[in-house]
Amino acid sequence: MKKLLNTLYVTTEGAVLRKDGENAVVSVDGIERARVPFHMLASIVLFGPIAVSPAMIGAAAAQGMTIVLLDRVGRFQARIEGPVSGNVLLRRAQYAASETPADIVRALLLGKIANQRTVLMRGLRDHSTGLNEEARQALESAVARLAQILRRVELGGGDAEALRGAEGEAAALYFTVFDHLIRVEDGNMRFRGRSRRPPLDPVNALLSFLYTLLTHDCRGAAEAVGLDPAVGFLHRDRPGRPSLALDLMEELRPVLADRLALSLINRRQLAADDFETREGGAVIMRDEARRTVLTAWQERKREELLHPFLGEKAPLGLVPYIQAQMLSRHLRGDLDAYPPWFWK
Repeated sequence: MKKLLNTLYVTTEGAVLRKDGENAVVSVDGIERARVPFHMLASIVLFGPIAVSPAMIGAAAAQGMTIVLLDRVGRFQARIEGPVSGNVLLRRAQYAASETPADIVRALLLGKIANQRTVLMRGLRDHSTGLNEEARQALESAVARLAQILRRVELGGGDAEALRGAEGEAAALYFTVFDHLIRVEDGNMRFRGRSRRPPLDPVNALLSFLYTLLTHDCRGAAEAVGLDPAVGFLHRDRPGRPSLALDLMEELRPVLADRLALSLINRRQLAADDFETREGGAVIMRDEARRTVLTAWQERKREELLHPFLGEKAPLGLVPYIQAQMLSRHLRGDLDAYPPWFWK
C-alpha cells in the first residue's frame, strides 16, 4: 500500500520554489517560509504565478514527484513529471477494456450514485430538526429516486451510453436538492445549480476548487499503479483531459469534496466575503480562504474509514490509490469486477 505522503501546496503569488540539498524550500520576498524534505513529498501543487528553479524541477523528476501548475482559480495549466513508468501489458488491457467499458462504467456509477444518496441521507439525519417541510420532502423524494436509479443501473442492461444517461439523471437530481443541505442564512451562500468554467457563485467556486484537488490526487493514483490517466471508461477520451482520473474521482466526489464543502459552509469557516467576483461574473476564492480549504482538505484526507471491499480501515487520502489498484487488478484478470468504494 502506498504511504500517505503529503502534497505541498504553494498559494502565495510571487513565491519562489527551489531546491536546497534534499529539501524543497519556499521563499517569499527572499524570506524562507517553508522547508520540506523530498522523502515526505509525493507531489507539489502551485497556484498562480510561482517561480520554480530548474534544479527543483530536475530533483522532482528524479524523485518521482510531480509538479502541478494551476492558475489562481484552480484551473489546471500544466504538469511537470519525469519519465512515464508503468506496465505496458496493463495499459494494453486498459485500452482494450475502454472499447467495451459498460461493466466498469456500471461499477463506477454504483459507487457514485450510492455515495450521493448517502450525502443526502446524512443531511436529513444531521439537520432533522432544522429542515422545513418542503426541504424534508424534497430530500426524501430525491433519496427515493436515487435508490430507483441505483437499481436500474445495477440490474438493467444497456451499453455505456445508456449508463451515462442514468448518471446525468442522478447528478441533476442530486444538485437540484443540494441547496437544502446548506444551513446558513446568508443569501449569497446559496446553491442555485451547478456552474463551471467559470463558477458563478461562492458554492460553485468552492466545489470546483475541491474537484480540482481531487482530480490531481486521482491522476497521481492512476499513474502510481501504471495506468494511463488519459484513457477512461465513463468519460470519453478528449485531448488534454485526464479521463481516467475523472472516472476515479466520481465515486469519491460526494464524500471527499461535496461533504467537505458543506462542512466548511455550515460551520461558517467560509463566508461570502471570502470570495470575489471578477469581470465577466467569475467567482474565485481569496487567498486566505484558499489556505483554509487546503488545511481542511489535508485534515479530511487523514480521516480513516472502513474500506468495504478490503474490510480494513484506511485514510481517505489513500482511497484513490486503493481504487486505482483495484481497477488494475481487475484489468489484469485478478478480480472478476471492479469493486466500487461505498461510503457507509
